[in-house]
Amino acid sequence: MTTTDTNITDYTLPLSGLSCQGCVKKVTKALEDIDGIRIEEIDTQSVSLEALGESTEYPLRQAVSAIEALGYQVGEHYHLALSGLNCGRCVAKVEAALDEQPTVFSHSVSKTEAHVHTSLSADTLIELVDQLGYQAELATDDNQSAHTDHEATSDMDSDTESGAEPSDSAHNRSAASHSEQAHSSSDDTVKATSNVSRQQYVLSGMTCASCVSSVENAISGVDGVANVSVNLAERSAIVKGNAAPDAIVEAVENAGYGAEKVEDDNDRRERQQHQQAAELKNFKRSTIAGLGLGGPIMAWGIFGGSMTIQSSQDQWAWGAVAILTLLLLATGGRHFFANAWQALKHKRATMDTLVALGTGAAWLYSTAVVVAPALFPEQARHVYFEASAMIIGLISLGHAIEARARANTSKALDQLLDLQPPTALVIENGQETERPLDEVKQGMTLRVKPGAKVPVDGEVVEGSSYIDESMLTGEPVPVSKQQGDTLHAGTVNQKGSLTFKATGVGSDTMLARIIDLVREAQSSKPELAKLADRISAVFVPIVVAIALITAAIWYVVGPEPSVSYMLVTATTVLIIACPCALGLATPLSVTAAVGRAAEVGVLIRDADALQTAAKLHTLVFDKTGTLTRGQPEVTHVKAINGDQERLMAIAASLEQHSEHPLAQAIVNYAKAQDLSLPTSNDFNSESGKGIQAQIDGARYFIGNQAWMDAQGIETASHQSDIDAMTQRGETAIYLANTDSVQALIGVSDPIRDDAIEAVANLQAQGLEVIMLSGDHPDTANAIGRQLGIDHVIAGVLPDGKSEQIQALQQQGKRVAMVGDGINDAPALAQADVGVAMGSGSDIAIESAQITLMHQHLGALANAIALSQAAVRNMKQNLFGAFIYNTLGIPVAAGILYPFTGMLLSPVIAGGAMALSSITVVTNANRLRFFKIKSNDK
Repeated sequence: MTTTDTNITDYTLPLSGLSCQGCVKKVTKALEDIDGIRIEEIDTQSVSLEALGESTEYPLRQAVSAIEALGYQVGEHYHLALSGLNCGRCVAKVEAALDEQPTVFSHSVSKTEAHVHTSLSADTLIELVDQLGYQAELATDDNQSAHTDHEATSDMDSDTESGAEPSDSAHNRSAASHSEQAHSSSDDTVKATSNVSRQQYVLSGMTCASCVSSVENAISGVDGVANVSVNLAERSAIVKGNAAPDAIVEAVENAGYGAEKVEDDNDRRERQQHQQAAELKNFKRSTIAGLGLGGPIMAWGIFGGSMTIQSSQDQWAWGAVAILTLLLLATGGRHFFANAWQALKHKRATMDTLVALGTGAAWLYSTAVVVAPALFPEQARHVYFEASAMIIGLISLGHAIEARARANTSKALDQLLDLQPPTALVIENGQETERPLDEVKQGMTLRVKPGAKVPVDGEVVEGSSYIDESMLTGEPVPVSKQQGDTLHAGTVNQKGSLTFKATGVGSDTMLARIIDLVREAQSSKPELAKLADRISAVFVPIVVAIALITAAIWYVVGPEPSVSYMLVTATTVLIIACPCALGLATPLSVTAAVGRAAEVGVLIRDADALQTAAKLHTLVFDKTGTLTRGQPEVTHVKAINGDQERLMAIAASLEQHSEHPLAQAIVNYAKAQDLSLPTSNDFNSESGKGIQAQIDGARYFIGNQAWMDAQGIETASHQSDIDAMTQRGETAIYLANTDSVQALIGVSDPIRDDAIEAVANLQAQGLEVIMLSGDHPDTANAIGRQLGIDHVIAGVLPDGKSEQIQALQQQGKRVAMVGDGINDAPALAQADVGVAMGSGSDIAIESAQITLMHQHLGALANAIALSQAAVRNMKQNLFGAFIYNTLGIPVAAGILYPFTGMLLSPVIAGGAMALSSITVVTNANRLRFFKIKSNDK
């Protein structure tokens, strides 16, 4: 640690688990979103950054949490054996010393041991304990690896500060201790991500965006929490890290809310459905009570009845109404006041605060008028019991409609959960038994009958059938399955009976992983939501201040009875400004859009990807396996001397000795034609050129132009045929004997059936489409012409793809990369949005933000169109919420009174507030019906 001045402190943090520049980019993006953190230098082994402000500890810990939420590691986790600590004061002394170190991120201390997460070296940590008069050493039972990792740090200078080491030495230390990790395979990155503990909680008591902020802050403060995402629409939280569940529940309850840990998505759905049913029942009851009491009172006033206290009879009559209204507030409106009181105890204000203040003020004023009318001017003896009752009724009605609509946004996820059957047919000792799904273990043999759903992932052992995978991948055509083929949970067996071995159960199935991705994406927040969160954090206190200022102005300069005007305007401001719509504006849109995408086989990793995809300028496609099928085929044969079948049999006999994809295409062609291959001997090959062998006493050669030239075989007379093949995007292969060329074979990677239409659809959306290929420019340009792509980048080596993406980004373009191979992973990570084919490699899918589960590229156009619709929907919701409050608050405060002589009624304000929430929920649910092009599905 180096302190440059009182407001800026330099830190260097060792990193592990980062295997490529894509990982570096992820970490950089996460750190850039943290206020008070500025990156100086970052690579796969360490990050040097500046923490700004007088207290740098909080932003630094935020940085550590953000990095670990991505699945990487910061610093080291030490297990120290302690001695010399005799009491709780000794433990507190060690804890206090650790707390003083900004680069000690978390710790747990007892009299005999300490677990410390820090970027300090082991020697520095031990020295820190020694300075307190105690003894410490690295424990050898469960942290031997930490000792090994830090042997390289034993020669560090002893005169470093007692914080983190200086930047240059820390960088070198990091390079030494993580040299092996830097060379690990890309699969390690996938494992690192999967090892992050993930917990789900169902929440209660939340009503608005400020509640979300309070719950997130409460959970974030729990030791061991790396990342938390709270979803107001679903009343749920996803927590990553190693925090104790009891500590999280306690933190939420201490903040004034409720939390209940759930074990899986089925458990979560059951708890949420129970909670939603209970909420809906309570809201209905409150609605009936509020409107049932307030409606007749309001009708009395509208049709000429007196709403003022003019006699003792009026006092008795309205006194009875006051008691009934109080009973309503204590029953139907109880949760508003209970939540407001909890918020007040925790020094915050929420939507319930506004409702409680508005309805409570109206009831108190009206009751005071009833009890002591003489204290008020005659003009001010108006009662507002109908306002308290109607507001409770209308807001409860809005909540009831909102709750019903919110439940619909999760239907896409519920449909995925319903794909997996509750039981499975297990074969043991030759007997079939039906057993609950949670009893199925990996390695068991199962049977799936015709028409039944596949219960778990597996590999076919016996039988053949067609499997409908449309609900999982969006692919409508059933897929043939035979021995050795893979089955996925949730798919439907069409005809035959299949016996298969379970290879993935529980959370290890593809369906479970898809559900996890959808769930996390639905709970994530785009930048638009973060803006709403920042506004809502200060919104309610500002509204309360506006209400007080409004009341003061009307009391001082308003007409008589000023007390009545003061009450009406202040109450109306409080009621109309409830930030329900603001809190629901983005999460509902994200939940509906991600769910709709999942229904059609498009997995969107997070809300930021959804927002970024809507702003794309350029799409870069890797050619092989993305625009083409990825399996070369013989597409043209020209026999020059001899019978075509005989010549292709000779070619296949030569090529069967090679593993090259082009050679395999020729062998596959011969098998498909059922050709009998002659015996070859005296085989010889030269890498990158071709093959020669003896067949039936004659020597034959097969290969490229360079191979023919090396054998002295004339090819110029066939140039026109070669040019024609090149124009068609084919690779020309020569078959020759010692005298001349015998045949020309054109091999190409065929264009996918849907690629041309998909490219046209994307271009019609205004996107620039670029093809990236390692092929020769002539071949690549020929394929580009067939696809309708004008911009082709050819001759690109695998490690140069990410550089091409970076070059496009430097031109100011927002770029998406579409690929499927391991060599595409760096480019997918470098792009603003990475799109992986579901049939591609695991590392490609891990590096991408969007995954197309089925094989039709048309889904990409749908995904982008859905992203654009979702962002429009979010903006509409936010605009509506902002405009509603921007216009509603001044009108409620009486800004139109000088021109019209009328004030907005608190009852109308309550109805408007409820209507704004209903409007936002209804608008977001439109995304559930987003039209997907059927020919692309």
